Amino acid sequence: MSSFPLSQKYIDFINTTDVRAEFLEGTTASGKTTVGAGVKFMRMVSASPKRLHLIAALDTGTAEKNILQQDNGLLDIHRGARYFGNGDASYKLPHIKFEGKVILVFGYGDKAKWKKVLGGQYGCIYIDEINTADIDFVRELSTRNDYLLATLNPDDPDLPVYREFVNRSRPFAKYAADVPGEISAALTEPPVPGWRYWFFTFRDNLALTPEDIERKMRSAPPGTKLYKNKILGLRGRATGLVFQGFDRARHTFREADVQLGIERGELRFVRFTAGLDTSYSAKSPDTFAMLFQGIDDRRRLLTLEERVIQNADLATPAAPSDIAAAFVQFLEMCRHKWGFARDVYIDSADQATVTELQKYKRRTGCLYNFVGSYKKLAILDRIHLQSGWIATGHYLVNETCRAHLRELAVYSWDDTGTAPEDGHDHTINANQYAWMPYKNLIGAAGAGGIAAPPPS
Repeated sequence: MSSFPLSQKYIDFINTTDVRAEFLEGTTASGKTTVGAGVKFMRMVSASPKRLHLIAALDTGTAEKNILQQDNGLLDIHRGARYFGNGDASYKLPHIKFEGKVILVFGYGDKAKWKKVLGGQYGCIYIDEINTADIDFVRELSTRNDYLLATLNPDDPDLPVYREFVNRSRPFAKYAADVPGEISAALTEPPVPGWRYWFFTFRDNLALTPEDIERKMRSAPPGTKLYKNKILGLRGRATGLVFQGFDRARHTFREADVQLGIERGELRFVRFTAGLDTSYSAKSPDTFAMLFQGIDDRRRLLTLEERVIQNADLATPAAPSDIAAAFVQFLEMCRHKWGFARDVYIDSADQATVTELQKYKRRTGCLYNFVGSYKKLAILDRIHLQSGWIATGHYLVNETCRAHLRELAVYSWDDTGTAPEDGHDHTINANQYAWMPYKNLIGAAGAGGIAAPPPS
């Protein structure tokens, strides 16, 4: 067996045995594949009473190049392991023979091929870059093993693999502080006992010199999504994003800080507004999105509160009358907490909900004026305005508004590159309905175009 230096975190990872599944996420070149597949997975195979195990990658060529045959790859680390790339008399699929065990090697990129491995039970399964695998493949294999180990690269946080698998795991307490805040906030799906999450960075890979790390960190321009994904290890689409300039470190705020600023007289809101985007499909992830926003005396737009409802999650799908009552409830909560938005804006394409809200006002005499959204400002013009506010620090989001933050991280251009996609945009639409009537109060002030200073 070849040897290489291991950080204490990797040593603890290798020696943790009371687990059923482990998910390894983090930066590029952090050593996840080398240590995960070459050391931990093989240790679990060695300890397993079962004979048959699996390694899955995009295709067998990828598995050979990235897992088996690279320097410090699996076959380099375990010199006694024998790889049969074309199969043999006992197994037609490519496989490794190791300590009397058989590890099948196959690609999940071809559904016809991966279906061949279904139907049996396996000891240990390793899935390389699980975020790129067919979710049906992951679902099928998740019930056919004693131990699952998966690596993943930061990707679209709306992918079902996060919700159904990765976000149901929890970090080892000793290293929980190493997990970036926005990923920790996502690890909130109902947990599965024995599912462990690990986040690794360059600095966990002791084979890298400080010069190596510095060179890698310089390889992507700071502020880009490539830098966010590869260098910081944070989730979010790498290309085609609409709001590429949005950076959680710069553009989110802690609610307590804003409340303290109000108490001290350092922050004053000049306008409150709210928006509602609706959809009544029970068969899709379409969302009823409610956003409450404030414009302060520094001409900044602050998204203060959100509420999202999905019909697919409800036993009885919501009707327009239900959404009307829920929206007023949301507005009342915001009024008591932040302030009064008298005029609020609803998707004008949904006349049923506009009508229900106006009927609600006549019946109850509530305080709010329900106004159909103004859509004469083209979508590209809205994006242009928002992008400018983001660039100058005039667009801020409460860190608790997770749905809006998630959409900002994945809202992308369509295949033509000339229009945004029709999706991942429900809170974005609600937010635009709310600020469009007040766009002249936001951003660079006066004819001189002097921008308010970005948040400290």
